[in-house]
Amino acid sequence: MSDHATDPATETFVAHRNLLFTVAYEMLGSAADAEDVLQETWLRWAEVDLGQVRDQRAYLVRITTRQSLNRLRTMQRRREAYVGPWLPEPMLTAPDVAEDVELAESVSMAMMLVLERLSPTERAVFVLREVFDVGHDEIAEAVGKSPAAVRQIAHRARRNVDAGRPRKAVSPSRNQEVLESFRRALETGDPQDLLDVLAPEVVLVSDGGGIKRAALRPVVGAEKVIRFYLGGSGRIHSTITYDPTVVNGDSALVVRLDGELDGVMAIRAEDARITGLYYVRNPEKLTRLESETPLTLR
Repeated sequence: MSDHATDPATETFVAHRNLLFTVAYEMLGSAADAEDVLQETWLRWAEVDLGQVRDQRAYLVRITTRQSLNRLRTMQRRREAYVGPWLPEPMLTAPDVAEDVELAESVSMAMMLVLERLSPTERAVFVLREVFDVGHDEIAEAVGKSPAAVRQIAHRARRNVDAGRPRKAVSPSRNQEVLESFRRALETGDPQDLLDVLAPEVVLVSDGGGIKRAALRPVVGAEKVIRFYLGGSGRIHSTITYDPTVVNGDSALVVRLDGELDGVMAIRAEDARITGLYYVRNPEKLTRLESETPLTLR
């Protein structure tokens, strides 16, 4: 007995699923919410008359964008009650993501934080235009604006994002070298070793979500960052390990206390020194580190 044939709607959705997830994640910064958006997208897609759809990929991206916008507005209200700084949900990514420079930059922790500066519509327009190269007319249909308005929004969003990008970003290989130097400094616990790798103006953002210990606001300055980290409660009598990994297309460290997952640490490097430290400790955001999440721009 032969297997049941997959219906055309399902085949198309599955073929573009990784793309749709990437769109939703870049708009939301949350893998869990992106998965919910994909479920909502599927429910709407299943009701579509495919015979009336000229470009199925574009149609699916449009549904995903609209659902992401709805979810993003809801998330903004949720984040107002969030305890401490909010960081994107980190994901273990495959080596091919790191090799795709454009994709890796767009999903990096540093870029995802820059996107947080944008309004929901600005973020949707920027992601679709700058990351996925969607045309202005198609974006206009997705966000419910005129093409002229989309061009203005795209210009404004691009200006805001450019202002937040690293001034002198390093190459992926150099970023990995900086992270390795940081890992060695953490293992020695020597403040001078840490000062050598941290920029004087480094900013530490830690996300505990009210569940794990974290600074309630960003910690600014190398000496303050070192004091905060080395003085962390529960660390003095614990065995701490720092395992290199690739998170969101970039080199990162998985931190374990006595063998138990404690968090993920990503960096932003400029001029071969660390200017940004992003430490996700909220256990609700550490569920996608066991298996790779496939991402794509196509």
